Amino acid sequence: MATTHLLDKEKNFSLVLGGPLYQLLIKTRLATAATQLLRRRMIFFILITWVPLALLSMIEGNAWGSQVRVPFIYDIEMHIRLLLALPLLVAAEIVVHKRMAPVVSQFVERGIIQKKDRAKFDASIDSAIRWRNSIVAEVVLIAFVYIVGVGIVWRSQLALDVSSWHGIADGGQMQLSLAGWWLGLISLPFFQFLLLRWYYRLFIWARFLWQVSRLHLNLTALHPDRCGGLGFLSAMGYAFSPVLFAQGTMLAGLIASRVFFAGAKLPEFKLELAGLVGLMVFVVLGPLLVFAPKLEEERRKGARAYGTLASNYIREFQQKWMMGHSPEKEALVGSADIQSLADLGGSFDVIKEMKVFPFNLRTVIQLSIATLLPVAPLLLTMFSLEELLQRLLSMVL
Repeated sequence: MATTHLLDKEKNFSLVLGGPLYQLLIKTRLATAATQLLRRRMIFFILITWVPLALLSMIEGNAWGSQVRVPFIYDIEMHIRLLLALPLLVAAEIVVHKRMAPVVSQFVERGIIQKKDRAKFDASIDSAIRWRNSIVAEVVLIAFVYIVGVGIVWRSQLALDVSSWHGIADGGQMQLSLAGWWLGLISLPFFQFLLLRWYYRLFIWARFLWQVSRLHLNLTALHPDRCGGLGFLSAMGYAFSPVLFAQGTMLAGLIASRVFFAGAKLPEFKLELAGLVGLMVFVVLGPLLVFAPKLEEERRKGARAYGTLASNYIREFQQKWMMGHSPEKEALVGSADIQSLADLGGSFDVIKEMKVFPFNLRTVIQLSIATLLPVAPLLLTMFSLEELLQRLLSMVL
């Protein structure tokens, strides 16, 4: 009973189940305490963001045809943002929620948190929950979205400088249509708020990990995960993959719009692609680097202690089997000493291969692929499908 009580906080820890928007979704029956009704939320969000844009564009005659340079039906960037990236951001809540609590509980179940630091660990969880539930934080995010996201970034940098369904450029100023006003006041701010809220959650996660890294952790250099026992933390990197994929789809939509309607070429965006991959991988895996000093210290201590043990064992092994001090009736063949010597070498290899961060190159590659995958179809703007397949086959064969 006592153990179950101690694990209650870890088993219920979540970055998703909290905040004003979450409470509003609960009251409007668009979510439950277990983040269910996912499909209902997706449909509702599309109904308030994408559907009004389509209807207003049709009313104004900008949904298709040649009245504007970019009619609504051809705005790839906006369709990808609201019909693909937005549902991905919603779906990511389920993935992160289901993985978060089991990962956090591993700190206690594996004995990494010492009993004397248990109260501090619980305090870190309570602090993370308070930040997650902060009304002020979400109000600040909304203000940032309208002032910076819509007022500056979208109108001055992201919007195409051509006539489109949401407005016509006139003397450097965008004259918005009715659909454009809905886009600027409702659709785009709502999407940007959902995206920024994920970055805020990642900040809370990073802060929680930093607080945990300040505790006296019970790590072991001999742990087979080669991460001192913290290898389970890499699972959270995979949990955030839908957020990375959503971010990649946004960039893919932006690039597609400029390729199809502004005459740009895909190679012109190589810096943006590299920057996005580097940033997103760092945002997800960077917080885990706070454990590097502890892991490095444990590796040095383990190598030093196990080196002494190995030296003593090998010295006794040599005296027994190579200097003739073994008992007369004990045979070398089948002796457990040989297997122990091999096990000793294997254990020493585990310490030598121990990493100072709880993830590996495979994790970095998989997260990079998740970010870049939405851009892959744009390769067809450079090569035909047949030529692209021939190039891939030539690389493989």
